[in-house]
Amino acid sequence: MGIKAYFSNRIYKNTILDENVDAIGHALFVFNRAKQFAFSTATKEKRSGLKKRDKSLHLTVKNRFSLDDYYTNSAVQEAKAKEKSLDELKKLYMKNKETQIKSIKNKIKKDKSKLTSLKKIKKTFRNGKPSSPQNSRMEKLGNYFVVQFKNKTDLYYHTYQFEHTYLDTEIKRLHTRIGFLNFKLNKYEDSLKSLKTKIPSVVFGSKKQFQAQYTVDTYIDNHKLWQKTWEENRYRKMVISGRKDSRCGNFVFNYDGTNKVLRFKTPKGVLVEIENLYFPYGQEKVESRILAQTNCKNKKNYGKPVAWAIEDWGEYYIFKTMFDEESKAFVNHSKTYGAIGIDCNVDHFAVSNVNSNGQLLGSWSLKFDLKGKKSGQTTKIIEAEAIEVINIATRTNKPIVVEKLNTTSSKLSNPYGNKKANRMMSAFAYKKMLSAIKSRAEKEDIAVFEVNPAYTSQIGKMKYMKRLGISIQEAASFVIARRAMGFKEKLPPVLGTLLPEKIVGAHHWVHWKYISNALKGIHTNSYYHSNFFNLDKFRSTNELFDSGALTDLEIKGLLKLKNGKTAS
Repeated sequence: MGIKAYFSNRIYKNTILDENVDAIGHALFVFNRAKQFAFSTATKEKRSGLKKRDKSLHLTVKNRFSLDDYYTNSAVQEAKAKEKSLDELKKLYMKNKETQIKSIKNKIKKDKSKLTSLKKIKKTFRNGKPSSPQNSRMEKLGNYFVVQFKNKTDLYYHTYQFEHTYLDTEIKRLHTRIGFLNFKLNKYEDSLKSLKTKIPSVVFGSKKQFQAQYTVDTYIDNHKLWQKTWEENRYRKMVISGRKDSRCGNFVFNYDGTNKVLRFKTPKGVLVEIENLYFPYGQEKVESRILAQTNCKNKKNYGKPVAWAIEDWGEYYIFKTMFDEESKAFVNHSKTYGAIGIDCNVDHFAVSNVNSNGQLLGSWSLKFDLKGKKSGQTTKIIEAEAIEVINIATRTNKPIVVEKLNTTSSKLSNPYGNKKANRMMSAFAYKKMLSAIKSRAEKEDIAVFEVNPAYTSQIGKMKYMKRLGISIQEAASFVIARRAMGFKEKLPPVLGTLLPEKIVGAHHWVHWKYISNALKGIHTNSYYHSNFFNLDKFRSTNELFDSGALTDLEIKGLLKLKNGKTAS
């Protein structure tokens, strides 16, 4: 199940002895100085390639700050954890930068292709024989020239107007845009090179708070106030890792759950005793874990460590205990009765109830509005809908299935696409949705499966949306549930005849990729007028959709679809 953290009640400083408050403050200060020194030493050695100490990092920190092995070990571990997290963050930044570079290169390639096409058209005008490629937006109707866009159609009354108002303007605009894109590409490539060679560091106390001494008027006029706030941020937390061979799971902290008393020894040697310390959410679990560790006879093989943390919040302290909880034994993983598929969207959950045979029993949408909402409000709204999703799974005795999405790269992969779609993707709080569903499912002993999201919307749109009379999102949730249950989604019969011979035997996702690319210019609502399952009446690609269902621009887009087995 993973590591669980339980927060104590507030322990106000005026309820404990002043000498204990001083001892805790000193412990927080020394521990954080030791952690910062360990991190700084390791970073300097990485950058210089030289080892600047004779002893191990553990012994160096221990001798420098006069700490015992337990405090030293935790400080060094925290420094190494910070170092590791920065390395992972660096990899993420590099991956995101590579995604951005790839998207810019694709945009440059497309714009250069458009520019070449427009220059060819311009050349035909100079030769006195105006013409355009078959799949171009431009079309000559008598003496008129028509340019079709998705939401409008421009009309030009004569050759001179079209050439100088449209062609020359577009060619100049594309030249300018390609120049800007090349500039941005060079900047991103330089940034990627810097990331590959840079040894990351960190500002303890937060970079924002450090910069506040120069940017916030209150701190500009009162540097001592900033220094006080800065030090509070740098020295307010301490985490002491657990040890499985300890009597209570930790050699520094000892908690008496019966009397609700916490005892620990600070680096100064002061024995601090905190009375009336309890855990409002998880007292029984904390007591059970510590009791089990105390009664464990063979701690070396079966002991469980218990970590503790102190956080200074000004007027009071918060104590945290952290340990690894085992997975529940009675979580419902069975798909015997089917599954509940969830397609997460920016403004709703699309839900499908699927039986054991992969058939749709029902589908619906749980809508919510996150526009203009703050982070906390967004979380509460999503959690309310997540409760309803889990209630459905509980009533039907079925597990939940969701997509395993990487929204970080998705939000960067198509910056030059549809503006409305990009705004929706930016507002897509997928991680909050998944966290809310998993958290509630865990409480109700419901399993949550994650599946590959490849082509779920495309499959739902082309295969199930019209046949079942549901929305594209609900169709996608149906596909998600079926995928977790092991069902394979083959192309509809008509679309299967359109595959090139070289990919006929390939994986069915390859088939969906080919067809999705060929039909990407078709509006979603047009699929309600599709004819993908009537193979007997199918003769050409003109019959894929009902007569009059497609616009002229969509019909032109169908020219990209080359039929490998029938006449098109």
